Amino acid sequence: MSVLFTLLALLLQVYIFAIFARILLTWIPNLDPYHPAVQMLARITDPVLEPARQVIPPIGMIDISPIVVLLVLSFIQRFLEQLAGGG
Repeated sequence: MSVLFTLLALLLQVYIFAIFARILLTWIPNLDPYHPAVQMLARITDPVLEPARQVIPPIGMIDISPIVVLLVLSFIQRFLEQLAGGG
């Protein structure tokens, strides 16, 4: 069972990196939103980010929902690592 928790924690870590990459890409001016890498990150992260955006309003023009999602996913990842015995 600990192998399953370890695998889930690893998958969450990869997902966290994908969200972090998406955040960093928003800081690049004149980035082509139709670039295949940008589109792939959007398809991977939108299922989690879009519901969070509907619940968490932006502060001014800053969307803080990805930060909240990162915090929640990090908490879940640490919990899974503890269940796996690695924490």
